[in-house]
Amino acid sequence: MTHTASVRMLKTIAVLSAVFGLALVLALATPLSYAFGLFLDLAFLPLDSGQQLRPGAASLMTAISGGLMCGFCVLIYLVTKHVYTENPSLGRRLLLPALLAWYIPDSLGSFAAGAWFNTVMNTALLALFLVPLLMPGREQPAEA
Repeated sequence: MTHTASVRMLKTIAVLSAVFGLALVLALATPLSYAFGLFLDLAFLPLDSGQQLRPGAASLMTAISGGLMCGFCVLIYLVTKHVYTENPSLGRRLLLPALLAWYIPDSLGSFAAGAWFNTVMNTALLALFLVPLLMPGREQPAEA
């Protein structure tokens, strides 16, 4: 994978993940709640319509986690654009620990909450970020 392709992929995944975080927040007050009900049902397999977004503490945690996800992904985008693009080694050293700091507690917490399949989904998302960061390729800065 070329460095230019790595930068493009990181930016794309960061934007899509930030949009997902915003959608989590919007799901609290819009028809997106139906889509996120399905997401929750998937995280807590089996697909039985047993999980839904409900008012109260869970909604507050959804708002907080959606906002944090959006902010984290905006930061990934900016580090990619302003650091990784010009200095891949430094960008990688900044992004890898941050991604692991999200992945490990989120996945362990999901497992502890009984949402083991969220760990599988987290692993897929982590892989999308790790592929451009770890694929061997030319270590030359991209043409922004």
